[in-house]
Amino acid sequence: MIDSHTGGEPTRVVFSGGPDLGTGPLAERREILTRKFDQFRSAVVCEPRGSDALVGALLVEPHTPGCTAGAIFFNNVGTLGMCGHASIGLAVTLAHMGKIGIGPFQLDTPVGPVTIDYLGGAQATVANVSSYRLAAEVEVPLPNGDRIRGDIAWGGNWFFLTHAPKEIPLTVASITPLTACANQIRQALTDAGITGERGEEIDHIELVGPAHDLANHARNFVLCPGGAYDRSPCGTGTSAKVACLAADGKLKPGETWRQESVLGSVFECRYELDSQGRVLPRIRGEAFVTAEATLLLQASDPFRDGVRG
Repeated sequence: MIDSHTGGEPTRVVFSGGPDLGTGPLAERREILTRKFDQFRSAVVCEPRGSDALVGALLVEPHTPGCTAGAIFFNNVGTLGMCGHASIGLAVTLAHMGKIGIGPFQLDTPVGPVTIDYLGGAQATVANVSSYRLAAEVEVPLPNGDRIRGDIAWGGNWFFLTHAPKEIPLTVASITPLTACANQIRQALTDAGITGERGEEIDHIELVGPAHDLANHARNFVLCPGGAYDRSPCGTGTSAKVACLAADGKLKPGETWRQESVLGSVFECRYELDSQGRVLPRIRGEAFVTAEATLLLQASDPFRDGVRG
């Protein structure tokens, strides 16, 4: 396996020793991984070998013709349809392994093929899946009697995007209250029966506020499934944000949106429109390889399959 981080958010690429998931479409293989090999997922990314912030990427043979590689992403609680920061990390990792050179390639994922342009060094651009806003200004009642409004958008995962509370700064020092606020919103969405399309869970909460650097446009805090926050500006979250901006007429095709994370790392995003008028985001970021290692899974280890929440 090879570890990296993208804007501070870690990725662990497993390129050998994974379970046999067959040769079907990546969405089908994701289901097999979830149903039959969840202990593999938890062993790779959960403690004692991993952490709540770690996202895994199982490198597999692609199913879609023309793809260079396939990847199934997962975190501390389950598999993911897509992950922007991990795709950037995967591109830099593949270059580190000598598997790709500078230029574009196709990555097969459970939500469809994704084009990644490796720019050399630590930089890559991900052409994410079609992104769109499902609903605007959705009102959500909170347990304390307050009501908030936000947008529901798809960027490869489902997001609820709302303004960060003015009394909680978007800084590392405020991670605990920001997490509590986002968890409250996520629970309120569940309690109110508010979902994504086809009843899918809205499992990512994105709090948005002003940028700290005048060269950027906004800063976010993204709470991921499993309770960990995204150290990067979140690739799918940035895609969801840009889809909302496009829907409001605040960002035109080809214009650049610079999104800060709560750590201050930055993704650049531009978009064009697909045939259905949905946003096709292109996210540029930096990733750095941090480790090469072999995970050891001993039969006598009581935590061989990871510490599960």
